[in-house]
This record gives sequence, C-alpha cells and structure tokens, in this order.
Amino acid sequence: MPSQPAPGLSRYADRRVLITGGGSGIGQACVLRILEEGGRVVAADISADGLGDTVTKAGELADRLSTVVVDIGDEDSVRAGVARAVDVLGGLDTLVNAAGILRSAHLAETTLADFEQVLRINLVGTFLVTREAIAALREGKNPAVVNFSSTSAHFAHPYMSAYAASKGGVLSMTHAWAMEFARAGIRFNSVQPGSISSGMTDGSGASRQSIGPGLPEDVDFTLFGKVAPMLPLDGGAIFANPDAVAGVVAMLGSDDAYFITGTEVRIDGGSHM
Repeated sequence: MPSQPAPGLSRYADRRVLITGGGSGIGQACVLRILEEGGRVVAADISADGLGDTVTKAGELADRLSTVVVDIGDEDSVRAGVARAVDVLGGLDTLVNAAGILRSAHLAETTLADFEQVLRINLVGTFLVTREAIAALREGKNPAVVNFSSTSAHFAHPYMSAYAASKGGVLSMTHAWAMEFARAGIRFNSVQPGSISSGMTDGSGASRQSIGPGLPEDVDFTLFGKVAPMLPLDGGAIFANPDAVAGVVAMLGSDDAYFITGTEVRIDGGSHM
C-alpha cells in the first residue's frame, strides 16, 4: 500500500502547521507527511525523546521542523507551548490535534483518576490547544483545524468507555466550532481512525500521551469482531500503518479541502460499514 505522497505534491509549501502528539504514532506520521509536502511544522509532544525521534526520521526535511515539549492536559504548558509554536512559525495556518491516550478496563475496575485523565488529555487538551491557537488561526491563510475523534465515538468498542466518551466530546466540539467560526473562514473537521497501528494501540508510544490500551486479562476477544477491517492488509495484518491517517489529515488541513467543514472522515478499512 502507498506510504508516500504523490510525486510533486506540495500543498503545504506556504503553510505553517502545529501538530500535537508529534513524537510518536499517527501524530509523528502527520508531521512527516506534511513535511514531505513542503510545510513548516512545529511538532509538540510531552516526550522530548519522542520529538527527537521525529527529528531523526525527518532527515533532511528537519530544517523545516521545530519541536516544543507540551503537556496538553496542563493549561500553562499549553499556553506557553502554543505561543512558542506561533512565534517560531510566524503565524499559524493549520492545527492538527493528534495527541491522545487510551485506557481500557472493565467498567467496575475503571478508577475515577483514569477516567478523568483520559478526558483531560483527549477532550480538555484538544479544547486548550485550540483555544490558545484560535487567535493565530484567525490571522492565518485559509486556516484549518483537524481534530482526532475515533470510530469509538459512534460505534461500540468494549472496555473503552472513557476513551469513547472523550472522542465523542471531540466530535461534538468540532461541529460546534465549525459553526462558530464558519464566517471567519476557519474550517474544523475531524478524523475517526480505527484499526490503525500506533503507539496508543500497541503500547510502544514514547509518552504518557500515547500509552497502550492495557486490555483486561480476561478480555473477551469475540467482542471485537465488529471492529476488524474489511479491506485486506499486507501479511494479513489487522492494523493499518499510521500513514493511512496522515494522508487524510494532510488533505483536510490543506487548501484541497477548502469547501469541507463540520464533518468527520472515518479511516477504518471498512470496519463499520
């Protein structure tokens, strides 16, 4: 399956982009894809090591990449981090809110602390970053925001009620903001990944904002039958690579999506047809 943009694709040649969660997984894939398309990017993540890995993978494209350590669940950290990103870029045209965490557990075993942490990072974090970026986006060129919802916002994913609640909230916020800022020309859309391999799904993420699901020891895998992708993947895999999402994010954050706002794109290989 393709993992590179079409030759000569340069939709981001004049765009300034902030991407949260840029130290691993899908967020990192978004950073690399938009760099490949000519963008100037600030990657934000709570993990300095993860950001270092992104810089290494960017290779010769790293001259257009800057990084900032941000905890999106902390208001002061977000305020300082977004201000730093806008200053480095000299403005902001595209915001990608990719940072998030996943916790999985039986309802009876879900602690209030874990439930609140998922909402704090995924939902409140998206709110905080967007709120701090909105002034710069108002002054941006054809500004666009791409938020990360999930297939779990619409469909049942067992053991993941906190995650589903947070992503349902992101979905609703995205719609509300799309309406609020339509007259200002700021587009808001979301992606709904499902069956995507990332640090959040396999536990290999570099930061606490991308920690694996930790399914219960007595997990009933028959409950996951409805989330298996229909499209075939190489080697019989059940998770697509993060670039499957990055390509869609790149489209939504570019001028190609100039007439798209207030909607979501499901990226799940047909799991939820």
